[in-house]
Amino acid sequence: MSSADVDEFVRTKLPPPHQSIVRVLRELMAEGAPDASEVISRGSPAWKGRAVLAIVSHSKTHITFAFARGAEFDDDHGLLEGVGKTTRHVKLKSAQALDQHALRDYIRQAVALDQE
Repeated sequence: MSSADVDEFVRTKLPPPHQSIVRVLRELMAEGAPDASEVISRGSPAWKGRAVLAIVSHSKTHITFAFARGAEFDDDHGLLEGVGKTTRHVKLKSAQALDQHALRDYIRQAVALDQE
């Protein structure tokens, strides 16, 4: 589900290379978490099921795609970063370099944990 608030955020707050990354993330989330709501949470685009599944943040050099329960994931792809008790994230520098297979797996795990 697309959100006008997220559309506005992407259009006004992100440079074009980051917009491309978020466009792909939105497509992957729509595919893998079709029942999740696309919202602005803590000032950033996020997807919410029963709870927040994932959130996007940005810096000058990359997009961070964070999973609220990522510490519980099986990370067969070795892409997740972070050391906290709950969240793990992936840093994304270009739309072309995204590992869509890995991201689909992480999204699947996020949805499964949210449905427990």
